[in-house]
Formats: sequence, structure tokens, C-alpha cells
Amino acid sequence: MLVTQLKPKEELLPIIQGERVLTLQCYGCAGVFFPKEEINLFLEEVTASSGRAIVKNIITDYLCNHEYTRARIGLWSEDFKKAEKIIVFSCGVGVQVVSLLLGKHVYPGCDTIYLNGFQGLTTLNFDCAQCGECFLNYTSGICPLTACAKSLLNGPCGGAKNGKCEVASPTGTLMDCGWEKIYKKLEAIGRLDILKEVIRLRDYKKLETGIK
Repeated sequence: MLVTQLKPKEELLPIIQGERVLTLQCYGCAGVFFPKEEINLFLEEVTASSGRAIVKNIITDYLCNHEYTRARIGLWSEDFKKAEKIIVFSCGVGVQVVSLLLGKHVYPGCDTIYLNGFQGLTTLNFDCAQCGECFLNYTSGICPLTACAKSLLNGPCGGAKNGKCEVASPTGTLMDCGWEKIYKKLEAIGRLDILKEVIRLRDYKKLETGIK
């Protein structure tokens, strides 16, 4: 079970203003609480107040499934090409999958909130730390909390070398440096300017306490 909530409007409005925006909404997983009514109301308010319509609002399911999402994205390939910005309303896993498949910068429209207790196992390629403050808009869809062994938010540590982390995986091989992956992704899409932005201080209480 995961719980998602709409990101604060002050974070989303600057993304939408003056751009050709495509939105993706994931309704598929019954194990995820998704604020669909709040999201649709927000999109309606944006359209009414600004006079700009979302160029495409795609409602789909199971964005966390890599192969399924690849096939679905192919159905709307022309829409994705035309969009200047893409906002994904899903848990953090869905945002990561879409970012990887598109090779473009995507923006999370939701925060995933931590739930206390055991939530089961997943065989997915990506993980979501349920941190309550999704930063994937700063890192182009690569989660620093799960891709970095130390969950660093402000760049790599001194232990990274040749693209590898000093921390070994359970199999004994060195892990890829999460922040080098982030840098290379931003460089490939021409968005290294994002690294110059000042990221707000994280509220760690959201990660530690979550929903009781």
C-alpha cells in the first residue's frame, strides 16, 4: 500500500505556466491511494485561470511496469514529442520508469508518503523511499535516496570513483554512483542548469514518521 498526495500548487504552477504540458495520471494499482479528484480539479483550475489547456491529459495504469509502459508510451509518441514539459501524477516508481523510457526531463506531480510498518516486497526495477517530498524534478527521474547508497541529496560523496560507489552490493560488486547517473542524464538532455538551483531543506519528519 502506498499513499500519494498532490504536490503543493506553488511547486506545480511554475512548471505549467507558458509551456506545452502533457500530463500522465496512473490509476492502475489498487494498492496505491491516488488523489484523482484533487488532481483533476487542479488541472481544471489552471485551465480556467490561465486560458491554457493541457495539451494532452493521459490516464493510464501501471506506470511502474517497464514493458507495459513502453508499449503504452508508443501509442502517444507524437504527443510526447510535441510536449515541452511532462508531469507524471503517480508514485515515485512510475515517474522513474517514464523518465527512463522517454529519455526526457519529467516532473513528479505527487509526493509519496511513508507508511509505518511492513509493506511487502517488490520485484520492480525502481524503488520509492516514500519520503513525502519527491525531488525527482531536480534529478531528472533518478531518485537520489534510492540510487545513492548514502541517500545524499546534494551531490556525490568523496568515495565515488570511476562511476562506482565505495559501497558494495549484496553480491559483492560495487554499486553505480547514483549522482554520476544523475549528472550524465542531465548532461544528455541539456539540463545541467538544474544543478545550479537551490534545493529547499528537506523535512525529514515526513520520512521518519509518515502516516500513523
